Amino acid sequence: MKLRRTMTTRRAMTAVAITTGLVLTAAGCGGGDDEGSKSDKPGSSAPAADKGDEGDKQSEVPSEGQPLAEAKGDGVTLVINSAERDDGGFVTVSGRVTNASDGLWTGGEWRGDEQELRKNGGSIAGASLVDSKGKKKYLVLRDTSGRCLCTKFEGGIESGQTVDWFAQFPAPPEETSKVSFQVGTMPPAPIAISEGE
Repeated sequence: MKLRRTMTTRRAMTAVAITTGLVLTAAGCGGGDDEGSKSDKPGSSAPAADKGDEGDKQSEVPSEGQPLAEAKGDGVTLVINSAERDDGGFVTVSGRVTNASDGLWTGGEWRGDEQELRKNGGSIAGASLVDSKGKKKYLVLRDTSGRCLCTKFEGGIESGQTVDWFAQFPAPPEETSKVSFQVGTMPPAPIAISEGE
């Protein structure tokens, strides 16, 4: 599968990004007030996982085939199917995005505001994972050329079309299993991180 090969290549590039110190972590971001203000923006976000008890990780993970979360806004519907922690010290988040607008959607507003990210064109490079409890924000990993370890929406997404996407982030501490996925002006999507196989 093309996505699987791309993710394998991206995993190799992740090792380069980590060893060269390009892992970007911003302390003090994603506090309670910040999260609250973001949820006031247009759109909706609904976690598909049963919250359950903090210590009960089984109740946080949806049954097979169910998404972790879904968010609507920016003219698209974003579905998160998995968020897996890997041995290499990173988390791979993946899912689907559907263009619910009447025209072509390019993903330009999702690429992020940093100058380096502009090289990525329409992509999910501006996404982040926010650990509100640990007060940290984890940005998408990049290789030494500034290319994100994420999906680029080459040519855009036609109206009604659905495509797969992925993004890789530095892994939060092992005791952190709940984070919020944020991108563009989409509402934050609470997700649970699972251990990779």
